[in-house]
Amino acid sequence: MVNQIFDSATRFRALKHRNFQLFAIGQLISLIGTWMQNTAQQWLVYKLTGSAALLGLFGFASQLPMLGLAWMGGYVGDRYNRHRGVITTQTISMILAFLLAGLTLTHLIKTWHLILIAFLVGIVNAFDVPIRQAFFVHMVGKDDLPNAIALNSSIFNGARVIGPAIAGFTIVLIGEGGCFFLNALSFVAVLIALLVMRIPRTESRSTSESPVRSFIEGFRFAMSDTPIRSALLLLSALSFFGLQYSVFLPIYASDILHGGAKTLGLLMSAAGVGAVLGALQFAARTEYKGLARWIGATCTACALGLLVFAFATSFWLCAVVLFIVGFAATSQMAATNTIIQQRVPDEMRSRLMAVYATMFMGVMPIGALIAGVVAKHLGAPYTLFIFGAAVLIACVIFFARVVMKVETEKTAPALT
Repeated sequence: MVNQIFDSATRFRALKHRNFQLFAIGQLISLIGTWMQNTAQQWLVYKLTGSAALLGLFGFASQLPMLGLAWMGGYVGDRYNRHRGVITTQTISMILAFLLAGLTLTHLIKTWHLILIAFLVGIVNAFDVPIRQAFFVHMVGKDDLPNAIALNSSIFNGARVIGPAIAGFTIVLIGEGGCFFLNALSFVAVLIALLVMRIPRTESRSTSESPVRSFIEGFRFAMSDTPIRSALLLLSALSFFGLQYSVFLPIYASDILHGGAKTLGLLMSAAGVGAVLGALQFAARTEYKGLARWIGATCTACALGLLVFAFATSFWLCAVVLFIVGFAATSQMAATNTIIQQRVPDEMRSRLMAVYATMFMGVMPIGALIAGVVAKHLGAPYTLFIFGAAVLIACVIFFARVVMKVETEKTAPALT
């Protein structure tokens, strides 16, 4: 596996495309800023309120629009120019970051401001995610699409390593407002990259079909395809239960590990390092058969990691476990995304990415809200243990009903 991770000939093949080179550079800079802002927002919410329930509410507000509006993003992406769509969403995100910075630097920021702006950013992301995911095929073509998906995960999680660590030190030096302002400036890089790309002109697709019916059509396609359906349902379980650990990281950093903003940044970076290597491992793949077992194994690793992390009281144990969780979760996400993009016709690509976003990111706000409520009564450790056990049960069901069936029935569709 180590040789596969560092095999640059296969790992970076999507970077031979000029447009993807520009995208990668711009995204890395912008996403570092985004992760700085996310870390600072979580820390500021907890600093202002000291409430686990409000941390859960913050997570709920930031992700709720993905559940309710991703279908509209998929509709727009399949009907209109995806290149212009991504430019628009990135511009609005930059404006919101400047607004957040202004409120914080002028000491006018309130908890409801943080939650409202997180909600507005969530609305933008509900359009951005399905459009941007479907935009990859225009940059690299279908042959290098799986590699581009995995490299994008590497970029996202590379920023996840750097951004929180920088945020931890930046908060100490110049405060949370400085993180928000630097994030706003970082959007300039991705906007320049998008504007200088040379993308073939695509015609808008006129249709009388309503956005709701369009999303239903995409959802039916996903649920009628056994490989897509199975992978999406397991990813939803991971998102709903397993990934809620991030909501409680400020509590672990402050109350359990007795640290501060630096500790929070380092914990988030530990998960990010694992995620980068998980994405690079998947990027180095040239063969995509046997993904059913791989998806089940990586999800199981996440579940076991959460069970250990729940009652960990050592910083280094927490960091190691988060590294494993980050590696496994990102590899599972990339594998699921690849299955969808390889099996969907291009005219439905944005809609299927909307289904992916809804079932992955869209269920996270409900999980975050429930996690916050449960933690208010049971505490963060017991909540994470229960949620980790729920993910483990989902993995057992997946192995029993999907992996074993694929391996024992010659006529069963393989997850490829």
